[in-house]
This record gives sequence, structure tokens and C-alpha cells, in this order.
Amino acid sequence: MDFMDEITLTGVRAFGYHGVFAEERREGQEFVVDATLFVSTAQAAASDDVADTVHYGEVAERIVELVGGEPLNLIEGLAVRIADDLLARDGVKMAAVTVHKPHAPITVPFADVSVTVRRVRPGEQNWTVGS
Repeated sequence: MDFMDEITLTGVRAFGYHGVFAEERREGQEFVVDATLFVSTAQAAASDDVADTVHYGEVAERIVELVGGEPLNLIEGLAVRIADDLLARDGVKMAAVTVHKPHAPITVPFADVSVTVRRVRPGEQNWTVGS
């Protein structure tokens, strides 16, 4: 069994037009995304070369593109869209993505609402998180 390491981006902010209500689709709002990529960092640690790892700057830029892309009604769908996209990157065995909607149209005081999804690349279930 292989052990996987984690690359985590926290608080990636992006503007999008996701939501059920017309005003959300028209005016848009800020979304915040946390993403953890489960990978092996052994080769990158040995080579000290960014080409041997998942480039987190590129991941952050892609998350911003996806949040700003085609609107969805639900952040559940947005989280899955991001997770599936991240799984397509070489070396990513699993992705955990949380989409926060801090300005959701909720009528009572609240700090945040979020949805977290976890997706595993098919055929990659034979490993353990942590070392």
C-alpha cells in the first residue's frame, strides 16, 4: 500500500454567477475554494523540480477559471466540477474540494455555507492518506 501526501490550497477567491435565484445569476458573488490534492511528493522532493509535482499556482488559476465559468444552480455541482478537473492532472490520486458561499442569500445571520466533495481517480483506491 502506498502513502499519499497532500498539497492544499486554502481560501482561493473567485467571482462567479452560481445560484438558484435570478439576482445571483445576474449580479454574481465571491466564492471561496479550498482544495486538497492527494499525490506522491517523493519525486519532487528528490529532484527539487516543479515539473515533478502538481503546480499549485496553476491549480489556483484553474479553480478561478472554473468558478468564473458556466453558472450552476448549486455549489454541489461546482465542487464536483472542480474536483473532477483536478483529478485529470497527472499524479493526482484524490481531490477534496470545499466551495464556500459566504454571501449566500440566507435570511438569518450566518458566517459561511459550504459543500465539500471528495473524488478518487478510478483504480486508485489502494493507498492510504498520511505517512
